[in-house]
Amino acid sequence: MKIALYQGPGAVNDPPAAFALMERKAAEAKARGADVLLLPEMYLSGYNIGPENARRYALTAAGLAPARRFAKEQGIALAFGYPELVGERVANAVVLIGPDGEILLNYRKTHLFGELDRAMFKEVGAQFPVARLGGYTVGLLICYDIEFPEPARRLALAGADIILVPTASMEPYDQVARHVIPARAYENQVYVAYANHSGQDDGLSYIGLSSICGPDGKVLALAGTGEEMLLAEVVPAHHAAVRRADPLLADRRPALYGPLAG
Repeated sequence: MKIALYQGPGAVNDPPAAFALMERKAAEAKARGADVLLLPEMYLSGYNIGPENARRYALTAAGLAPARRFAKEQGIALAFGYPELVGERVANAVVLIGPDGEILLNYRKTHLFGELDRAMFKEVGAQFPVARLGGYTVGLLICYDIEFPEPARRLALAGADIILVPTASMEPYDQVARHVIPARAYENQVYVAYANHSGQDDGLSYIGLSSICGPDGKVLALAGTGEEMLLAEVVPAHHAAVRRADPLLADRRPALYGPLAG
């Protein structure tokens, strides 16, 4: 499987333009041999848009129909962030759509980041689902979630081979992109794809630095600070060799860790 991710300024407060850009990037990723394309956190609306616009642009599953069509037409899986309408509440969500256009996963951010998130999102996730895609088990997290070790470990213990993480990482959090993401990949022996925004957004300066890391913690692809697309390949033989050489998950001693959940 080849993973592509798009880093860019997107289309803030303009979902039709965001869908149009998604269609172009899906075609580009497919032409470059990708099987799945990951886009940033709150891609469809922009991230730093405030509670009124978050509600204004919030979608139910029906509103994802254009993306489902793009995925099916291009034969590529798509994962992207969007504001999800859940009853009367808004969640920060990411959806994974298969290459047949079917929704495979929908994940709601479980760890809200400061007042910025808490002002916009009143529905908070509590589940860590996984799904099969192209012979691999895939899980989803969003931005701040990956900064805690437990969510990624939950997915790894559920059998995840790949964790897709849309993000909206801004200054001064370079250390997350440069150090935490490779560490999460290494300690869980999974591939981690981390897709950020670039540019400015109403006072936020996004750092870029999107990446794809291998199960040994090696950075397979790393973006700069501007707009670009990254690609990297998931190699089953390498993945198996990493897990065989250092069986970190098998060597865990869960009976010792109970107090950590308090």
